[in-house]
Amino acid sequence: MEVKELLNRYARGERNFNGICLRAVNLRGVNLGGIDFARADLSWSDLTGISLSGANLSQANLRGAKLENAHLSEVILCGADLTQAILINAHLNESDLSGALLVDANLCDADLHQASITAANLQSAKLNGAKMGGVRMWKADLQGADLTGADLSEANMCEVNLSMANLSATDMSETFLTGAIMPDGSLHS
Repeated sequence: MEVKELLNRYARGERNFNGICLRAVNLRGVNLGGIDFARADLSWSDLTGISLSGANLSQANLRGAKLENAHLSEVILCGADLTQAILINAHLNESDLSGALLVDANLCDADLHQASITAANLQSAKLNGAKMGGVRMWKADLQGADLTGADLSEANMCEVNLSMANLSATDMSETFLTGAIMPDGSLHS
């Protein structure tokens, strides 16, 4: 499907684009709130500034996608592949990223307030300055992640793996860390 056809069908009220292949397309600044892109292939696409609030992107392929300044509040991204995705300053408030792959993803200055990132893989992710207050990250893998200056206040990080993670200047006030593996390899009790 071409981008023009997608936008025309969306404008006519269609929302189900489950499994669609739109690899390496340009959807900069487009508003597609509430769309169903479950299992869609949007890998390597330019989605800078896109608005997908309330959308379903569960198990979508967003590998290498550019999502800078994207509006992704309350989006379902369960099991999505966001490996190497660029999510700088993205708005992911209250989104569900449970089981998502975010290996080497860039989430610098992203807003993930109250998001669910349970059992997600964030190995080597860049989360510098990310706003993650109240985030639920139970059993997430943050090995080698850079969380410099991130706000993790009141986060649930029980049983997370923080091996070799950088926590410099990170706000972890009132963060739950029961069973977490700390950057030095010790187990938090």
